[in-house]
Amino acid sequence: MMDEILWAEKYRPRSLDDIVNQRDIVERLKHFVKEKNMPHLLFAGPPGTGKTTSALALVHDLYGENYEQYLLELNASDERGIDVIRNKVKEFARTVTPGSVPFKTVLLDEADNMTADAQQALRRTMELYTETTRFILACNYLSKIIDPIQSRTALFRFYPLKKEDVISRLEFIMKQEGVQYDPKALDVIYDVTNGDMRKAINVLQAASAYGKVTQEAVFKVLGLAQPKEVRDMVKLALQGRFMDARSKLLSLIINYGLSGEDIVKQVHRDIFSNEYQIPEELRVLLTDYIGEVEFRIIEGADDEIQLSAMLAKLALLGQKYLGEKK
Repeated sequence: MMDEILWAEKYRPRSLDDIVNQRDIVERLKHFVKEKNMPHLLFAGPPGTGKTTSALALVHDLYGENYEQYLLELNASDERGIDVIRNKVKEFARTVTPGSVPFKTVLLDEADNMTADAQQALRRTMELYTETTRFILACNYLSKIIDPIQSRTALFRFYPLKKEDVISRLEFIMKQEGVQYDPKALDVIYDVTNGDMRKAINVLQAASAYGKVTQEAVFKVLGLAQPKEVRDMVKLALQGRFMDARSKLLSLIINYGLSGEDIVKQVHRDIFSNEYQIPEELRVLLTDYIGEVEFRIIEGADDEIQLSAMLAKLALLGQKYLGEKK
């Protein structure tokens, strides 16, 4: 049965001692465990940086192995209305907890998805039941949490994990699972997931289905083109060979089924690689224009037209700054 479990859950740290990175946060949370007391907490940061894991580890270390009976865990993106706060949360919050820790804990994940009315009701509930209940709110966007709640909580900011920490964890999982891997594949996973540990582990598990985790397996899982193919397209455009570059673009769309947004992001990453010896001014202009193209595609413009326009711009700027190359 364990083989069927997602690795992100199977290797989720159970205690604060096991959490990767976020050392300052972990030390502050350990102090709450030692004192057996804590304020209401607000965890803010990008997905996959350890917010929910830290909250569950904190509760585990506070209450012990049977922590579930002292914890009410809700995903606010699913249960985001005022009725949940008035009924489920209030019912849980009003009862007294027996034991050495004089309060229970409510974990509201993705709290930034709660409606404004629900947040106002939550603020009132936090005030009324402080003696018996502590609240931990986790959110991706702090700006979506109303000021009255922010003022009643201790804020903990989570940041994307460092490359060495993510790769070290991925290597540990590979060793535990007995799966062979190419170290360069782990570099690719980190570059694509940008410090999101959960996404990195999910990509790793999916790539392991190919036997050995290789760069090619990772790109297949992610539905991305190999960097060399994107690089060839960009180089053709910068050389002023627009039609050849566009043919390469169509090949990428057909063979990989990539969306316009995927291709733009890969081109953006490629522009900043060390493969190009181009003037800084040209890099700035390319970055500015690529940003415009991505915005248009997100807003609903036609992928092929926008990507063709991007290649045309690359061709014009390449000829101007690099000189026409045949």
